Amino acid sequence: MNPPLTAAACASPAPGQQTSPERHAVPDLADAQAYAAWRERKLAGRARSAAELQVDIGDPRALTPDERQALLQRCARWNMAIYRCRDAVADKPAVLALARQLGLRRLDGNWLADDDGLSSIAVRDGEPRGEYIPYTTRPIKWHTDGYYHPDGRRIHGMLLHCVRAAAAGGVNALLDHELAYIALRDASPRWLGALMASDAMTIPARTDEGGVARAAQAGPVFSIGAGGALHMRYTARTRSIVWKDDAATREAVAFLERFLADNPFTLRLRLEPGMGLVANNVLHDRSGFADDPAAPRLLWRARYLDRVDAPAPEAAWRSG
Repeated sequence: MNPPLTAAACASPAPGQQTSPERHAVPDLADAQAYAAWRERKLAGRARSAAELQVDIGDPRALTPDERQALLQRCARWNMAIYRCRDAVADKPAVLALARQLGLRRLDGNWLADDDGLSSIAVRDGEPRGEYIPYTTRPIKWHTDGYYHPDGRRIHGMLLHCVRAAAAGGVNALLDHELAYIALRDASPRWLGALMASDAMTIPARTDEGGVARAAQAGPVFSIGAGGALHMRYTARTRSIVWKDDAATREAVAFLERFLADNPFTLRLRLEPGMGLVANNVLHDRSGFADDPAAPRLLWRARYLDRVDAPAPEAAWRSG
C-alpha cells in the first residue's frame, strides 16, 4: 500500500531531478512497484500554481514550434495548459484552428452549441439555455465535461476561451484527474474498484415534449481508453444522478467529495480576455459571478472526442 498523501509526498523535486512530461502514464495497476514509481514522479512533478500552466502565444491560427511544444508539454505532464494571446482574440475560427494544431479535431457539438460546434457560454435569461447552470451566474460544482454521454462519445479534450470576463467572480478551479485517481487509490483500492464498475454512476434520461431526448447513461467514473489513457467521468451535483447503491460506491463518492473540497492540488484562476484553457477534460468548477450589463461575460467552449496530442508515454494504462 502507498503511504497517504502528505506535505513531504507533495514536495517539489530536488534540484536536478527530472520530471519529464513523457513519463506521466500509469503502468499496470497490478504492478505495485511500477505504480509506486509513477506515483512518486506524478506528485513530485505536479504544477504548484496556475502560472506554471501558462504559455504566451502570438497568432493562435499559426502557433510557432516553441509555442506548440510548450502547450503539448504541459498537457502531457499536467493534462492541461493555459494560453494567453498577446492580442485579445474574438474570432471563433482562430480558436478552432488553435485546437486543431494541438490534435483536437473531432468536435462534439451538443444540442445547445452554436452552428459551428462551439458553445457560447453566457447568461441566457428567458431562453431554453437559461435552464442550465452554465448559462446562469450561479456557481458550477466539480465535474468533467460530457459526463452524461454514452461510452462511444466520451469527451476526452476540451477548450475554454475567454472573450469577455465577468465584472466580478467567474473563477475556475482546476484539478488534474490523475491526482484524484492517486488519492482514491491511496485511500482504498476497493473504492477505486467500485468507481471503475460499469454501473457506478447513472445519469437518468432527459426528456422533452417529444419524449426521451437522451437515454439514461450508466458508466464508470474512472476508465481506461483505447489508447491507454485514464478517463474520468464525474459530477458533484446531487440532482439527476444515481450512484450504485452499495457500500463501496457510497464510501468512494464520499471520499471524492471530501478530497475535492480540501486538497493540496487544486489550482485556481480567472480567465481574462484572450486567455484559454486547453485540457484532457480535467476536473473543473466555476464560482458564481456578477455581470457588467454593458459587457457581459462570454466564453467559448469546445468539447472533443480527442485528447490533446502529446509525446508518447512510457507505458499505457491497463486494467490489471
